[in-house]
Amino acid sequence: MDGMDPTAAGGAGQGAGEDLPLLAGYWPPAPEGITYRTETDADVPWLCDLYRTTREAELQQVDWPEELKQAFIQQQFSAQREQYRQHYPGAAFLVIEREGDAVGRLYLHHTRHEVRLMEVTLLPALRGQGLGTRLMAALLAWSRQLKLPMTLHVEPFNPAQRLYQRLGFVTREVRGIYHFMCCDAPPGIASDPTGSG
Repeated sequence: MDGMDPTAAGGAGQGAGEDLPLLAGYWPPAPEGITYRTETDADVPWLCDLYRTTREAELQQVDWPEELKQAFIQQQFSAQREQYRQHYPGAAFLVIEREGDAVGRLYLHHTRHEVRLMEVTLLPALRGQGLGTRLMAALLAWSRQLKLPMTLHVEPFNPAQRLYQRLGFVTREVRGIYHFMCCDAPPGIASDPTGSG
């Protein structure tokens, strides 16, 4: 299960405006057996390796030496990392852990109007095992508690799109190669997870 917000490829931020930082005490609840922590600089090499797993199918199509493939991945990963931080101030950049081991990354951006799922990527061995469904169910329960819709971008050929559709996401727009999907919250007044109003 993986995804990427097109903002990371240089597009305009879709979640900008009235950013609300996700402080540690206000992160969404994790499924049983899973914890979140803020990523650190020490995680960058592992995160880059994780990112590569989402691009392996592309790399297999090109006749490049390994050092060129790795240089390409490093450049793409660094660009994505910079773009996320530029376009989504206050976002939560989380490492997903199971029994103390890093198993994925989860990036969320919260405004007064939506919860944007910027990125969720699991290790290949854990994809298709139900963990992604559990993560998404917990995130959706949290966004509904906040009375906010959850939005995301996904490529139409990404297998995760089928999961999103099963969970109630619908495509609202096609933005370039990405489908912009939304799962609406029940009507009501949005609450502020930072406790600031």
